[in-house]
Amino acid sequence: MSVPALRPLSVGEILDVAFGVYRLHFATLAIIVAVCSAVPFALGLYVQAAGGLFRTPLLSVVYYLSFVVMQTIATAGTVFVVSEGYLGRPLGPWDALRRATPLVGRLLVTSLSLSFVVIVGLFLFFVPGIVALCGLIFATPALVLEPGLSPTEALGRSWTLTRGARRRVFGLLITAGILIYIPLIALGGIAALFLPSSEAGLASSGALIVTLAVTGVLQMFLLPFFHCMLTVAYYDLRVRREGFDLEVLASTLQSA
Repeated sequence: MSVPALRPLSVGEILDVAFGVYRLHFATLAIIVAVCSAVPFALGLYVQAAGGLFRTPLLSVVYYLSFVVMQTIATAGTVFVVSEGYLGRPLGPWDALRRATPLVGRLLVTSLSLSFVVIVGLFLFFVPGIVALCGLIFATPALVLEPGLSPTEALGRSWTLTRGARRRVFGLLITAGILIYIPLIALGGIAALFLPSSEAGLASSGALIVTLAVTGVLQMFLLPFFHCMLTVAYYDLRVRREGFDLEVLASTLQSA
């Protein structure tokens, strides 16, 4: 993929470029997702087969911790792959994971801080939470791609980049959400119609596990597209606000 032209992109163009990057680097992204999802995915299926979260509380805690940590690594690895691909420099999955792993601690703090602010905002008449989400959503790509940022600085960086553009960011998030979650909701609904039920009206555990497995696999391969879109939109904001040349921008990326 060639380095894109330096010009502001519309929402449709951001999605189009993101899909192009996702398609071009699908194999690399799939390896990252598979590696980072294997253990949490297997644990999740085992917990469900063993009777659910409350039947296996200790294993459930291990499952959630492994899920959060490994998904954080997958997110950072995806951002690295998309960023380098967007700049015309393909990056292998193992190099991406190697770059991503040292950032786990800061990314977890960033994610928890973002979630806390958004949740508090949602409780405060809902609108402040939406504003916070649109203003802080680029904290992860900022922390991954701009060397030396702390979690607080990454959140502040995102807030600065989105100033005056949050309505547009909201539209982008809504569009991406529809593209990602409509297939998941549709699959869940179709699966629910065909799940065999017991006399008590509850779905059999075997069928439920199959449904969770299929939905989980689909989700694993849809969510990287969201981070493709987010990374392309991050670059678009930098071009709009800072007039940044991509070759200069490339020199500021975190080195291996």
